[in-house]
Amino acid sequence: MNKDIKRIGVLTGGGDCPGINAVIRAVTKTAMNDYGWECYGIRDGFLGLIENRIEPLAWDQCSNILTMGGTILGTSNKANPSRFAVGKDKNGEPIWKDVREQAMQHYREHDLDAVVVIGGDGTMSCAATMIEMGGRFVGVPKTIDNDIMSTDLTFGFQTAVEIATDALDRVHTTAASHHRIILVELMGRNAGWLTLHAGIASGSDVILIPEIPYSVDKICEKCYDRKLHGKHFTIIAISEGAKPEGGVQTIKRRISDSPDAIRLGGVAHVLRDELEELTHIESRAVVLGHVQRGGSPCADDRVLATRLGHAAIELLANKQYNELVVMQNAQLSHVPIDSVANQQRLVKPDDELVTVARSVGTCMGD
Repeated sequence: MNKDIKRIGVLTGGGDCPGINAVIRAVTKTAMNDYGWECYGIRDGFLGLIENRIEPLAWDQCSNILTMGGTILGTSNKANPSRFAVGKDKNGEPIWKDVREQAMQHYREHDLDAVVVIGGDGTMSCAATMIEMGGRFVGVPKTIDNDIMSTDLTFGFQTAVEIATDALDRVHTTAASHHRIILVELMGRNAGWLTLHAGIASGSDVILIPEIPYSVDKICEKCYDRKLHGKHFTIIAISEGAKPEGGVQTIKRRISDSPDAIRLGGVAHVLRDELEELTHIESRAVVLGHVQRGGSPCADDRVLATRLGHAAIELLANKQYNELVVMQNAQLSHVPIDSVANQQRLVKPDDELVTVARSVGTCMGD
């Protein structure tokens, strides 16, 4: 047993997603049951480390949470210790400050020997800057976007695909009944994995992802071709980060005090208006939004989250610090956290799933 470890912290950063509590459960119960370590919960991600909101986690607190959505620890997607908004200047612009030493002081005050960070690329980027300050961390990859480098799969993704697929399935009947084009806008930021998987699973006629800029004319051709062959409706799965050829992504709003200020959204409404005007086919847009993040994780995500949480503790037990647990070729492995920081795993235009989609007649917008 690693005698350097007696007490660990756990934090969950970034957007919530199904399966976080399953990881918390696996991390804490493995640490307590197998190694006798004390566990402390850090509230609201790195914000809790910055503001010293750290408290003991008991076995009972981490029981009966496997199936719960969200995170019992809370989360934040604004708290980057190396670039933290501490107020606003006279022009209303954020004042940024490096508060990593403050966060490390709280880390030391609570005698934490290491922290398990559960999050996406932003959370791992924050962890990488804290490693520079002397902290010991182990990462667990969490995101419905499935866009963390070096891992084939993140927990939360499979549940989000199920939710998105169900939504796409459900609009088929109303689209067919009313002879409409229906666009369903899905999350994913700059990565199209969620839209690609859900689009294929639902048999969507058009799949639009950020990595392949779309031509409105090509989409119109697909709608006309379907109508010519007796299909008087079209289902379009579109990622929030999709953009037209030569164009830019649709920005819903900007949040000035967030390190990642841009929030995408609304492209389905923009494209709906264009398609309706050009095709004269009645069109509707559905933005699925945060429904994709909520609710109980599917069985596969519960199993994956439990495996990842257990693997994180095993890394600490073996003194393998500052590593991210990853899934590669269906096997658990690990890579340095700093090797995935400030990066996103994107869909390649020649990815096997893109080829498969094209082969079954799906329009990819190009």
